[in-house]
Amino acid sequence: MANARNFLSLLALLVSCSLVADVQAGWNPFDSEKSENQGMSDSKVAKTIARFKNKDPNLKLFFSKAYGYAVFPTVGKGGIGIGGAYGEGKLYQQAEYAGDTTLTQLTIGLQLGGQAYSEIIFFKDKAAIERFKQGSFELNAQASAVAVTAGASTDADYSDGVAIFTMAKGGLMYEASVGGQKFSYTPAPKKSK
Repeated sequence: MANARNFLSLLALLVSCSLVADVQAGWNPFDSEKSENQGMSDSKVAKTIARFKNKDPNLKLFFSKAYGYAVFPTVGKGGIGIGGAYGEGKLYQQAEYAGDTTLTQLTIGLQLGGQAYSEIIFFKDKAAIERFKQGSFELNAQASAVAVTAGASTDADYSDGVAIFTMAKGGLMYEASVGGQKFSYTPAPKKSK
């Protein structure tokens, strides 16, 4: 199991380094001032949500009606026969930050290449988000995601309490499934009163 995690971490690092999906115009020295516990910035999440809503305005309904959602600004995926994916995200419950989450996926089969994409998982109700927050949530092999295009969410619906949407950021890969994705969850620090 440790070898699989090491392989997956290495693969995710290679994919994210090679794709350079979030091209930036240089190093920002002020980025280091953010809290180490905060992880990725909320601005990446906000930009990702805006991209999804701009591409398909019907997604606003999912954001307003869902009990919660997990946003992964960048998921790196790559493989040659054996592949993997990795992404870091934030979980929101009733529009409030609830904690950090990671996505991992190990796949075997027909696949070649690398890609980067964004992913949002909507949770229909409290029961669905509580299953996710237990820290060992996994999408079954039949799980599928809706690739966001204009109007794509019109026919989308929840399956087993979740609805999954993805949007390509870069790269090319023959194989793009979400089945078998595993998620971990770390609750947000308690706010002091």
